[in-house]
Amino acid sequence: MENYGTGPSTGLEQTVAYRINSGLTGDDLAMSPADRSRLHRLAERVAALAATPRMAELRRRWTAQNRLEHARPLVFCDPENGWNEIVTETQMECRSTLARRWEMDLRKEIFWGEVMGDDRPVEPYFEVPYTVSPDDWGLQATYHKTEASGSFVWDGALKDYDADLKKLHSPHFEIDSETSRGCLAIAQDAFGDLLTVRMKGAWWWSLGLTYTAATLRGLQNMLCDFIENPQGLKELMSLLSRGQLDRLDRLEAEGLLSLNSDGTYVGSGGFGFSDELPQKDFSGQVRTRDMWGFCESQETVHVSPAMYEEFIFPFEKPIMDRFGLTCYGCCEPLHSRWHVVKRHHALRRVSCSAWINVEKMAAALEDKYIFSYKPNPAALAVPDPDWPAIRRGLREMLEKTRGCVVELIMKDNHSLAGRPENAVQWCCIAQEEAERIAG
Repeated sequence: MENYGTGPSTGLEQTVAYRINSGLTGDDLAMSPADRSRLHRLAERVAALAATPRMAELRRRWTAQNRLEHARPLVFCDPENGWNEIVTETQMECRSTLARRWEMDLRKEIFWGEVMGDDRPVEPYFEVPYTVSPDDWGLQATYHKTEASGSFVWDGALKDYDADLKKLHSPHFEIDSETSRGCLAIAQDAFGDLLTVRMKGAWWWSLGLTYTAATLRGLQNMLCDFIENPQGLKELMSLLSRGQLDRLDRLEAEGLLSLNSDGTYVGSGGFGFSDELPQKDFSGQVRTRDMWGFCESQETVHVSPAMYEEFIFPFEKPIMDRFGLTCYGCCEPLHSRWHVVKRHHALRRVSCSAWINVEKMAAALEDKYIFSYKPNPAALAVPDPDWPAIRRGLREMLEKTRGCVVELIMKDNHSLAGRPENAVQWCCIAQEEAERIAG
């Protein structure tokens, strides 16, 4: 496997399923001829993979699934930080900051296309995100970390609702247009003859509100506010909701949005391939209604359904209402609040985490939504996974979801115990069980 899994970690951030450019400056735009040559060589392999009949068939399958056609469950594995145990310094050749990020992107595509064995198609384009500052809401939490990656604690900046709510405003961000255009030009020069290079903003992973609320207020304080300061919490949620809507207004008005009805990762699992988006009146400038939208509320996992309905749903709904198709949920089990969540606009993909009641969710979703199942990633974080137990778990879940439109998503892996083969073996078992249930 090309020495996959040998050598020290690259230390590159891998916890998002799209390319990031945040933190770059004009000083990072220097790239040596040697690095450009290395990237061009890798892009040749990616372009060859993207052009195979297998990838065309996988795109067709995702499109069919997203329109709720019942077929074999699709399998996708994104090891996230486990990538740093797959592609290591042993494989990496580039030297500059930008080239190393892109080298990692291209090597991940090659692993997906040649080794992983899941149903993620390799695409014939390379996306260059805008270089943009972090969202500024007017208040900022203080983080305490002992190392660059791993766990941390933070101090919320919203100490007193009466004094501090007035300091909040809709998120402000600045686009570094010069660096963004510079990155695009370098990519076009390095491998634009092989892949379609395009600027594509990754403006959000989730449009949910409770992560931001917990960051600003502190998680414990936010949860106590449901009882001790309900009016203050509602005012905060209202401000955050209005801020997200203002942000979407700006992105739409300035032509900064991009379609995600292609091989873009949407929601907390799966891909956006769709022949239902963009809308029939689409004329070129992307609107939110031409896109998939996504919300979740993982931070309120222990909040009652009634409180979720009162404090969270009313403020998420105006955001979801803007989109053509929507996804909901991540790690939070949804079976207890499904009667509320199902009222979201154009809901299509529903996260079913390892902590759901499978029978209840299968009965609720039937074949009217995508049952996006996410097994517990901890099973792959050990040197010798219990493969029979993993197979039994997948088989039992698939038996309980007969009649549903199912996808199997392995993600949130913080470690593969230094064994890339853990991800590959999981994909093999998942594919076998998917084929078995499909008959």
